[in-house]
Amino acid sequence: MMAGSPSSSGSFTSPVLSIKKGEEIVDLIDLFSKIQYRAKEVSPRVDAVEKRCLELFGRDYKYSVIHNTNGEVCGHYPRQIVYLEYECMDSQRDRFQSSVQISKLQDLVNRSKLARCRGRFVCPVILFNGKHICRSSTLAGWGELYGRTGYNYIFSGGSDDTWTEQDEVLEEDSAARNSESQLFDKVRGHDIKLLRYLSVRYICDLMVENKKVKFGLNVTSSEKVDKAQRYADFTLLSVPYPGCEFFKDYKDRDYMADGLVFNWNQDYVDAPLTIPTCFTPNLNIDWTEYQSWDLVVQTQNYLKLLLHIINSDDESGLLVHCISGWDRTPLFVSLLRLSLWADGAVHASLQPAEILYLTIAYDWFLFGHMLPDRLSKGEEIFFFCFNFLKHIVSEKFSAIRKPRRKNSHFKDNDFTVDDLCQLKSRDRGSVTSLSSDFSLITEETGGGVAGGGASSLTTDVAELHPRKKGPTSSPQTMVWSKPPHLEDHLYHPLGEARSSSSSSSNQSEQGITRAGSSPLAVPGRRCGFLSERQARLEAVRELFLAAYSSTVGLKSSAPSPSGAISGLLEQFARGVGLRGTNNIV
Repeated sequence: MMAGSPSSSGSFTSPVLSIKKGEEIVDLIDLFSKIQYRAKEVSPRVDAVEKRCLELFGRDYKYSVIHNTNGEVCGHYPRQIVYLEYECMDSQRDRFQSSVQISKLQDLVNRSKLARCRGRFVCPVILFNGKHICRSSTLAGWGELYGRTGYNYIFSGGSDDTWTEQDEVLEEDSAARNSESQLFDKVRGHDIKLLRYLSVRYICDLMVENKKVKFGLNVTSSEKVDKAQRYADFTLLSVPYPGCEFFKDYKDRDYMADGLVFNWNQDYVDAPLTIPTCFTPNLNIDWTEYQSWDLVVQTQNYLKLLLHIINSDDESGLLVHCISGWDRTPLFVSLLRLSLWADGAVHASLQPAEILYLTIAYDWFLFGHMLPDRLSKGEEIFFFCFNFLKHIVSEKFSAIRKPRRKNSHFKDNDFTVDDLCQLKSRDRGSVTSLSSDFSLITEETGGGVAGGGASSLTTDVAELHPRKKGPTSSPQTMVWSKPPHLEDHLYHPLGEARSSSSSSSNQSEQGITRAGSSPLAVPGRRCGFLSERQARLEAVRELFLAAYSSTVGLKSSAPSPSGAISGLLEQFARGVGLRGTNNIV
């Protein structure tokens, strides 16, 4: 099996990314906006992206590869799926060294691929303190399951080695079960084995419905409604979050997430918010108010919850999924990766342009996000993901339990805090003539290092209950569902006031005034007080905005006095030196 490490990945000779200009990021977003990744249709440009990702993973991790050469396991997963084993430079790497046999993992992947929608099996994508953060789609329903098994049977000559292992079905029970139940036992049994092999205990389901229904048929299911309770030994969390269709409203409001609230009163929305009580006390969040949160507050609180989960157990991993696994799933996987990177907890040697490249390429492009085919929907959630970094710069989103080294990863020739300060100064001066509708908003802080409040996640983690050994069945949970009568609305006219009062954790980060913020808002802070986390995340966001403006660009829903939001993107790109005088495509 192929493996990667600082020594064995030396065959990848791509030059170091340009930290200042990020030309490779521009090329990557351009490619991403034009084609959808398919493992069996790889061009030289796509092949270069795959090799770049392996090189970037190899900087910090020893890894092996799960082979998906022609998409035979999943057509919209990478041809070489990285399995991170341990950190190369970790002085305690023996503690975290993987006991997983890659051949066994490959076998489990092959057997479990039919259990989930579109074959998007449980796949580890982030390694944090020896624990895997995984992604997938939701469970396949009977229609897709029977369709795929029939297809595989026909085109495999009447046999399918997926079903050669029978130990999931107890002999004394099989005679009493119908064929549908036996089939679900088999495929979901393989899925459960894969989850256990990866030491995943927590499953976070982002679906707003219990089952996806089309034309009156249940086309997908979910662990939370599995009738046989096959997933009872896992800790299940139902955290309903709107999909890419909802983000059309985000675009229609000129990419303003503040005050934008999902309509929970729609008929298909039937999944309540369900969180084990062990995760609720220390986050200082009033979960009963979740249906009044705007998109900013909801995303912040869900991210805090996910970070809280991965820090609460020293041995168990996390699975995040939505329906198909290509809009909400990469959103939260990317936010987790970038937040942990900003803390120096993952991908420690990568610079801002490098982690941005890896996140876009691996979390979005190589895992088959539907950007080209669903451009009117998919681009908004993609843009929202990276623009949202301005809302998680606070130390309240930090997963670090001990003091961090200051500026440990900003080398003399790389993007520094001083560079960021100069960049901000140029940006603020470059848009002073624009209409106030689209002017850059300066976001003042109260001074001091970001996020030193008592409600920070770092403090909360230390107060958690002692770590439990092994999975527990049916943990005590709190359930919140939609009330019988809820206003039919998409956003509150006074959404900011309502969302900020929903819980004490929902206040604007570090005293920032969020109302009316432009999607390109560059915080106007005193640079002497920038934390490393804040500087790193803002560097990534600004690199993304500049690259995005020169490729896809934003599409304003209506003309603005300033000549549409794309004009602002153009001026921003010129301000940071990434654009000449040519127009946005």
